[in-house]
Amino acid sequence: MPNVLTSAPPPRGWLAFELSVLRRLRFRSLVNPFAGDPVLETAVKRWGAQIAVNDAARWAWIKGIARIENNTERLTDEDTATLLEDVYVPRHRLRNPALRRWFTETDAWWFDNLRDNTEQLTGDVKQALALELGMMVGDYALSFDEATLELRQPLSRVFQRLRDAQAPPVNNSQRNTSHNKEARHFVAEQRADLLFLRLPRPARTTTAAAARRRDSHATWREEFVRGEGDFWDDFERARAGRLGARTETKGQYLRFVEELLEAAGHLKTWAISHVESGYLTGDELVETVRRVRRVGTIYSKDFTELSGARAVIVTA
Repeated sequence: MPNVLTSAPPPRGWLAFELSVLRRLRFRSLVNPFAGDPVLETAVKRWGAQIAVNDAARWAWIKGIARIENNTERLTDEDTATLLEDVYVPRHRLRNPALRRWFTETDAWWFDNLRDNTEQLTGDVKQALALELGMMVGDYALSFDEATLELRQPLSRVFQRLRDAQAPPVNNSQRNTSHNKEARHFVAEQRADLLFLRLPRPARTTTAAAARRRDSHATWREEFVRGEGDFWDDFERARAGRLGARTETKGQYLRFVEELLEAAGHLKTWAISHVESGYLTGDELVETVRRVRRVGTIYSKDFTELSGARAVIVTA
């Protein structure tokens, strides 16, 4: 599935494999330029390492603030009351009409008002915590179809229950950061022991709108967090010609990989994670890495029975 927004989530079972490889490496700080949903980074944060995550998608940046940058803050009962106040009440018009692409009119008002209410909270972290919960509620709402709709609970109740069920933030007593930058700029600015790079899946050249439809969960989250849906052309233009954008050929994709690795040359160790599913082989990735730095160990695990793909991690 072409990915237009962020690093694609790894297939089921991948996380344990990636963490088992990272356990073998020595590092006290880690950076990831295509973090997406920072599940791996949250686990590594528990080990005590300092973390910096980045993603071009704002929804992923927000999740990074809530889980990685945040060490101690949680939403209080007062915060929740502020967020849910008059959340079902229609106003003169929707501030974000793009929500109607995804939700009924009543649900669209709920998400529109919640997005507006988040701005009444003090501080970036609390606003990020609220938006992350809003994304979770949206994913919940979109998981139902006509056959299961009667099982759905009211969105405000779901929001409250999700807040109550959330684990406390991981406090590693480090200054962790979340960024929303172009990947090469991000890695060039960082100082860390380890670059963890989960390669974005090659986005074949196709219409941007068609690619976004295939990646609908990431697309609706981005439109919800930004509060609009008319930014996509500018978003695509800003990423053109760089890793994560749509590519014409495999050679072009590998050139983008090489350019990012060159920008990360000052980072001591690299761990590059790749889903080998037919487009790009592990050997081709290794040859690309070798053009920039001596390759260390190559780890692989066969997940073809589960996902039709093989996991490859190249260290250098």
